[in-house]
Amino acid sequence: MLARARQLMTADQLATLFAGGVPASVCLLEAGYGLRAPFEQAHIPGAAYLDTDDIEHAPRWLKAPDHELLTVLLSHGIRHDTTVILYGRNNLAAARAAQLMLYMGVADVRLLDGGFDAWLRAGHACACGAGLAPAWTLTPAADFGRAVPAHPEYIIDTVQARALLARTDGALASIRSEAEHLGKISGYSYISQRGDIPGARWVAAGEDGDIHSMSAYQLPNGAMKPASEIEQLWQAAGITRERQVAFYCGTGWRASMAFFYAYLMGWPRISVYDGGWCAWAAGGEA
Repeated sequence: MLARARQLMTADQLATLFAGGVPASVCLLEAGYGLRAPFEQAHIPGAAYLDTDDIEHAPRWLKAPDHELLTVLLSHGIRHDTTVILYGRNNLAAARAAQLMLYMGVADVRLLDGGFDAWLRAGHACACGAGLAPAWTLTPAADFGRAVPAHPEYIIDTVQARALLARTDGALASIRSEAEHLGKISGYSYISQRGDIPGARWVAAGEDGDIHSMSAYQLPNGAMKPASEIEQLWQAAGITRERQVAFYCGTGWRASMAFFYAYLMGWPRISVYDGGWCAWAAGGEA
């Protein structure tokens, strides 16, 4: 049983919650990068669209500044006490948004296990059109209701990553494919350097050449593998819940999914090294 089992929803649980319409206290968001057109063709009824371009920026796709994240949240009517449910056609986009919302201080952030595909497989109906969700979400929130970020410990920079490597109770967890870890590929068109962070512990991600694959952590249908299997993978690399653990990948999507799984399991001291290999390889500029 997951320590935070409520934060990982099945398609049937979501359908039951929304049987009488989207509750006034809930914001349902489909997260994606440049996928508004597919969203408008078909999406979960009541969902609004969140483009990840609003929460991370080119050219290196690191997180947006806190004041910009706050603006995005408020524009969707999201306060610290709003229940936010996220899903994606690529659920890594939803995990990226979920991790940043937890960092900012949204207390109740949930993920649809398996994303939009899970909704379709379950046979639930879709909506089409702009789908801007219930009317209340169209009214920006006046304030977030608490200081931000409420959980600055959920994000670390390069200086903090170096310090973590020097600690006996710390660990940097590399959520990257084997080919990336071994320096055969960088994995990204905008990262030329190959290799991995010295001293980091590699705990896999997915298929070589696919930065959207988390097959080491997910079932073939995209749902989370049993927590016991994930913990065994981490423990084999010396990563345990007693340590201070920061997950990283190239820039943040896969690391955010690993973070969210650890969050579901109740791991107490976790974060995302947002700069990841991109910042480290560039000399630590985050």
